[in-house]
Amino acid sequence: MNEEIAELDLDRTHRRGYPEAVYCEGKTPGQLREIAIRLADHPEVTTLFTRADQERADAIRSVLHDAHYDELAQLLVWPPRMPEPSGELVVVACAGTSDLPVAREALLTARHLGRRVELVTDIGIAGIHRTLSKIDLLRRAGVIVVVAGMDGALPGVVAGLVSAPVLAVPTSVGYGASFGGVAALLTMLNSCAPGVGVMNIDNGYGAGHLAAQIAAPRK
Repeated sequence: MNEEIAELDLDRTHRRGYPEAVYCEGKTPGQLREIAIRLADHPEVTTLFTRADQERADAIRSVLHDAHYDELAQLLVWPPRMPEPSGELVVVACAGTSDLPVAREALLTARHLGRRVELVTDIGIAGIHRTLSKIDLLRRAGVIVVVAGMDGALPGVVAGLVSAPVLAVPTSVGYGASFGGVAALLTMLNSCAPGVGVMNIDNGYGAGHLAAQIAAPRK
């Protein structure tokens, strides 16, 4: 393989306790095919491929035929094994259906990194009764990932109701004045509820990874 394309981090699981991730956006299908060819010699290493649209997923699966692909999350996992869950519960909550792609990326990342996960959908504060109806589940979580666009107010509301840390993920969902997620990002950064950590816009993978680390079994 041409070293100018990629130098894979095959030791990451041993070094950090969590597997390699390949960010697919910006890579050509040909480059991803070359990366997949190299990974095919290392089935002992679980690899997540993030931001993989259908064309890029097809390129990867032309080599790694059994790789699992979630089209909504644009996430592939190879080998497609699911680890036995351990540690505290990770709850991923999203404000609306439009936020589901980012929420599923967070959910699947945390699950493939070995955590118990549950997804709560469509509990945005436009219908606050929907948020409150899930309070028992939210309070059982060891960490909560809250995904929201528009005004981005949901993480602060959730953080004011629970004792667990909240990882807020702004999405690029919203009308013009949302500025592609910047409005939600600023709301989350300015949360008056303590215990809110904020991820980058649309970064479901980063939120799922950090949630898995926070919820990991204590040694």
